[in-house]
Amino acid sequence: MVRTVLILSLIIMTLFINIADAKIVCTTTVLSSIVEDLTGEKCDVIASPSVCPAHYDIRPSDVEKIREADVIICHGFEPWVSELVNASGKDIKVVKVSGPWNTPQALRDKYIKIAKVLEEEGYKVNLKKCLDSINETEKFLKKFAEENGFIGTPVVCMQWQKGFVEFLGFKVLATYPPPEMISAKKYEELIENSKGAKLVIDNLQSGTEFGEKLAKELGAKEVAISNFPLKGNITTMMIENAEKLAEALKGEKAHVTETKSPGFEAVIAVCTILGVAALKRRT
Repeated sequence: MVRTVLILSLIIMTLFINIADAKIVCTTTVLSSIVEDLTGEKCDVIASPSVCPAHYDIRPSDVEKIREADVIICHGFEPWVSELVNASGKDIKVVKVSGPWNTPQALRDKYIKIAKVLEEEGYKVNLKKCLDSINETEKFLKKFAEENGFIGTPVVCMQWQKGFVEFLGFKVLATYPPPEMISAKKYEELIENSKGAKLVIDNLQSGTEFGEKLAKELGAKEVAISNFPLKGNITTMMIENAEKLAEALKGEKAHVTETKSPGFEAVIAVCTILGVAALKRRT
């Protein structure tokens, strides 16, 4: 009887824990946060979320992480993955999960694909809970966008943020590639196509110097949002990005109001009256 109870207890316990032997390592916090959400377990990550993964410089500690791994999950645009695998001297399974992730629909697709990979490696995943969380975030963001005047507001943005920015309802007048790919001709075209933009939305990992220059040229407000979770997961990143955009838009409106304040208009009116009076005296 006692033996039967122990066996049943062990069976029940296995329903709530992962029994997978495969060690997963991800290249970015986008992917690692998805794995952690699905499994409830900590996942090692290679690239820092503060820099573009394509420009990440690998370190000796990264080779050690790969040596301990059985599966690497990557986006496919990281040029250093094969170098790390070769340096590890180990036969490692590399899984590519390509495509964008910064809209709710795209994010749901990533969770579904990675859940399948994890299940194939023996992990138990809680996909429904994760998808429900994304759905709730989507509802919140749509309401937030309406309440903060995003809908139809003209902006220009870095091309990798276009999907998220359009999802929020902004009107994207133009996009721009990484700064190193912008020629003088492209810059002139960008200025022409971006007239009337209220915000210049940078991709944080691509740098902000170009966006700040462009915003100054256009008389717009520059704001940088992240494409990789600096903390938390992608849904928390989306909410933080939306909050940054709302703050920037309020700052832009305050600037416009200030420059068109009654005090300013009064000064212009006085100057006009004085100018007319001066002309009458001369005549």
